[in-house]
Amino acid sequence: MTDLQKYLYEQVLADHDYVVDLRREFHRHPELGKEEFETAAAIERELDLLGIPHRRAAVTGVVAEIEGTAPCQGEPRCIALRADIDALPVQQENDPPYKSLCPGKMHACGHDGHNASLIGAARILSANRDRFAGKVILTWQPGEEIGYGARIIVDEGDIDEAGRSFGVHVASNVPVGSVVLMPGPNNASVDWFRIRVHGLSAHVSTPEQGADAVYIASQIVVAAQALVTRRTSPMDNVLIGIGKLSAGTAYNVIAQEAELEGTIRVFTPELRRLTKARLEALARQTAALFGGSAELEWNDNTSPLINDDAATAEAQKTAVSLFGEDKVIRSRQPSLGGDDFAEYILRVPGVYAYIGSGNPARPDTMASQHNSHFDIDEDALTVATALYVCYSVDYLNGEV
Repeated sequence: MTDLQKYLYEQVLADHDYVVDLRREFHRHPELGKEEFETAAAIERELDLLGIPHRRAAVTGVVAEIEGTAPCQGEPRCIALRADIDALPVQQENDPPYKSLCPGKMHACGHDGHNASLIGAARILSANRDRFAGKVILTWQPGEEIGYGARIIVDEGDIDEAGRSFGVHVASNVPVGSVVLMPGPNNASVDWFRIRVHGLSAHVSTPEQGADAVYIASQIVVAAQALVTRRTSPMDNVLIGIGKLSAGTAYNVIAQEAELEGTIRVFTPELRRLTKARLEALARQTAALFGGSAELEWNDNTSPLINDDAATAEAQKTAVSLFGEDKVIRSRQPSLGGDDFAEYILRVPGVYAYIGSGNPARPDTMASQHNSHFDIDEDALTVATALYVCYSVDYLNGEV
């Protein structure tokens, strides 16, 4: 570590209990996307105690800024940090002392830890303004789980001043103490779709007099997989998943209507556009072939998350200095799960770090994200807070 990193890291360690307490309080009081009113108020109370000015963003999000006072060498820099704050509609099944007090809601993805770590980072950055130049923009983003908050914060211009963006996410499949910092695609795009099939009802004994929406929908479900296996190179990653199919009113009536819902996941914008166009053509043409019609509805939840090469190299340098080369994972299999921090990176070059939170000695910390037993080894909070602080200072001071 550099002398400055060591100085800051010691403060992170000293604040560990503070960050843990924050995380547990957020865990007890989870709120779903677009409903994070009390969460945002709690963040604002902590910022008020620190004397950090703030404002609301995306209704239930919070944006704050910390200006460094150290002499600037050259053009002043700015970095935007992000923590997501929403929970999931999951009933918590394990029983830690900080168990969710809200039935049917749980921080089953670790956003409580991200939130607390960024508050911890704000506390240290604010206390050390004289040790860095430039500006840190801190954003607590709502609605990540529903693909909502990031695009609004970006479109509002809240991070336009920044030259870098940086975010973290805990990972139960990575050992606590380790960090994944991988250039290129890390997470897939997420597109939700609904296909409405319109047919013509008739008695099942006279199928020629109708257009069977159940049959048409079934053909679309099966044929959609051929878009993956026969229209896409085996070297590319494409997922078309259909999780819901509703149709029919009676066992002996040809269904007039059917409805499918699903998702497309890919790693490149080009393949994303192509796959969506192919599914549209498939649905419409299949319906027409069997005497019906189809209409599609789309929701663009998030773009693919592609870490910027230069930003990743910078964050890797900081992480190696803090934790050692053996704790920095530079390559692993990308995830077909999405994360709307992708929208930050599209606006401002940036990097998303995955913070190991799994500990085999504590089985719940090995549970997958979105599982009702999900928990984290809270030593991960120290790693997350230290990265928020030290990468910011290293970037602003031109050390990376």
